[in-house]
Amino acid sequence: MQRLALRTRLKPGCEEIYDREHASVPAELEQAMREHGLRSWRIYRDGLDLFHFVEVDDYAALQAALRDHPADQAWQRRMNQLLDGDFDKGTGGLTLVWELT
Repeated sequence: MQRLALRTRLKPGCEEIYDREHASVPAELEQAMREHGLRSWRIYRDGLDLFHFVEVDDYAALQAALRDHPADQAWQRRMNQLLDGDFDKGTGGLTLVWELT
């Protein structure tokens, strides 16, 4: 299992819309993500900064499986209107510096 930390940033003024959109993620999208190895996805927001903590069997495989999925395409179109720049695709996420377990 992989544990990843990703980051994104909202466009100014989109905070409430982003929070509202995530209050109810489409069931079809959630089902597709789980079918392709997603175990959990948490998003924390600090102002415009978003931090995603993802637990998944294989993140690259999840991205590949969802790339052409209609529910994910629709979701990405909505989210991309709110984000300032591209999602952390392909970067491998944030670098883990320290961990206490």
